[in-house]
Amino acid sequence: MSPTWDHEAAADSIREQIGPVVRRLECVSGSGNLDLPGSSNWYVPDVAVVPRALAKGAGALLPDQTLLVVEVTSESDADTDRTVKRRRYAEYGAPLYLWVDRQDRTCTLYSQRSRLGYTHAEGPHPFGLAVLLPHPFDLELDTSVF
Repeated sequence: MSPTWDHEAAADSIREQIGPVVRRLECVSGSGNLDLPGSSNWYVPDVAVVPRALAKGAGALLPDQTLLVVEVTSESDADTDRTVKRRRYAEYGAPLYLWVDRQDRTCTLYSQRSRLGYTHAEGPHPFGLAVLLPHPFDLELDTSVF
């Protein structure tokens, strides 16, 4: 099912806000495939930040090749983003996972990954409060526009 325009507006706002840092880090942001080797799964996150050198010519990348993965919930997939994807992104090495829950109107940033999931959660923060994206971003993300 295709995302709604409201969903896309939230993802676009994130891409706009992180854009200057993404360029400074010589990365790209987008919705490319992330493969989960050894499983039959792959994900297409709403936003992922990856080094430009890795993205060039790549069909799919691995979560551990990202700097940040963002999922913006839709009513049809909120539970998958909240539990399954959070665990799988950690298991496959994504260093930062930002979960934008449009139903609860909160954002949570997960970090410090392990094979069992992320061991640190910053949030949930209600929309309107800034979310600090740590190094290498060092950026306060404005969530009031979601």
